[in-house]
Amino acid sequence: MPVIEVDSLHYTYPNGVEALRGVSLSIERGEFVAIMGENGAGKTTLIKHFNGLLRPTKGCVRVDGVDTREASVAELSKKVGLVFQNPDSQLFSETVEEEIAFALRNFGFSEEVVEKRVRWALSLLGLEQYRTTSPFLLSGGERKRLALASVLAWDPDVVVLDEPTIGQDYGQKEKLMQFITQLNTQGKTVVVVTHDVEFVADCNPRVVLMAAGKIVADGHAREVLTNPQLLDEASLLSPQVAKVLHHLSDLGAPSSVIDLYEARDVLLRLLRRRGV
Repeated sequence: MPVIEVDSLHYTYPNGVEALRGVSLSIERGEFVAIMGENGAGKTTLIKHFNGLLRPTKGCVRVDGVDTREASVAELSKKVGLVFQNPDSQLFSETVEEEIAFALRNFGFSEEVVEKRVRWALSLLGLEQYRTTSPFLLSGGERKRLALASVLAWDPDVVVLDEPTIGQDYGQKEKLMQFITQLNTQGKTVVVVTHDVEFVADCNPRVVLMAAGKIVADGHAREVLTNPQLLDEASLLSPQVAKVLHHLSDLGAPSSVIDLYEARDVLLRLLRRRGV
């Protein structure tokens, strides 16, 4: 049974804006999915249905077989942890450790378990030295890590990250990619909302492409991100690697390569063929 099922989902905001128009999507347990599209495509509106922050105007969403209209946000959040694009939207405690402990206590964990999981989360995200620091004295990147730590602490089955690469330099993106891959390898279902095609190209997940409140493509990253028509519909650019290899197609370069490591191997083979 899929961990998340979206069936003919429509959502209209109170101001009359129709953000989702008949979205159907199935995410299996243990999958790594990137939901992509330009601003206003409906990406964030969609994921807010995964833990009940929004309820369908029409259609339905099921998490582990439970209709989200029949469960509370607290119940759904135990299974689906959502890390917002702006960490300040979910940080409010006086110290870093209190921030991480808040949801654990809310969910009824014993103080012994709370302390153990706080220590684990601080270590995992490299925040031990900030344990008694106010979250609002941290840098933007550190606040993002704290928001992620506060979600991972209660060990949800599904981790959803909304635009995690915004404001991150290349090194931080590389660490984030490794961290997400590790989570997924450990069995977590990971959903990343982003318009960062270079990041997705390096991660190589399943890609769900959205435009104007609908899903316009759903497939492997190398299939979606090398299709100019689909990218144009979603107002996204091709990954740089794909653009370079496209210009080398006359020399036998494949058109379906999107990550740097495979591109390196392709270029080395081309050079060897030419006796370089």
